Amino acid sequence: MILSSFGKTLGQLGDPRFRRVLFKGIGLTFALLIAVYTLFLMFLNWLGAAAWVQELLGNISWVGDLFTAASLFLMIFLSVFLMVPVASAITSLFLDEVADAVEDRHYPHLPDVPAVSFGEGLKDSVNFLGVLIAANLLALIVYAIFTPFALFIFWALNGFLLGREYFQLTAMRRVGRAEAKKLRRKHGGTIWLAGILMAMPLSIPLVNLLIPILGAATFTHLFHQLEPRRAHPPSG
Repeated sequence: MILSSFGKTLGQLGDPRFRRVLFKGIGLTFALLIAVYTLFLMFLNWLGAAAWVQELLGNISWVGDLFTAASLFLMIFLSVFLMVPVASAITSLFLDEVADAVEDRHYPHLPDVPAVSFGEGLKDSVNFLGVLIAANLLALIVYAIFTPFALFIFWALNGFLLGREYFQLTAMRRVGRAEAKKLRRKHGGTIWLAGILMAMPLSIPLVNLLIPILGAATFTHLFHQLEPRRAHPPSG
């Protein structure tokens, strides 16, 4: 079932709507990371020019170089560590477009669903981003303790988080938030396994930027296969 859902998703990667969501997600992600980097650089410049810093360290040329290097390392950190969580959260704003594309192609008999409001989508995205970043920061301690198993722990953790979020977002379009939570608990094992399948490519540069699209589409299929009666209520 999971492989079938994933296979159908791969077969639709050329869909123009998938590409639009991908470009919007990546574009907004880079814009956000650059904005954070710019603000941090402005802060470092202010700090370097501050009188108390000059008094403490003296007018030493290496201070400016140190600040420049620090900002560069920050940008690298943001790009590597935060790129996928931020892209996933931002792409969840456009999940309806991915799910609509999947349903138009594979489940054309279904009635339209009301679009999620921007405010509601933004709230879910911010919550998702916060959980992703907090969990992965805490996991750094676990990685250090269980270094040989760090990759597997990373897959398990992010698989759980991605599966939980994407199934919830796709299911609630059809059955509402409360019912989606019940279904998520009911199919927790399957959802976790599917999430791990999404998490495994996270360590592959560039490929990992496709994960939000793959996740949204795959879990749309998975919802329809796990709960066909809920997803496809009888007409009349």
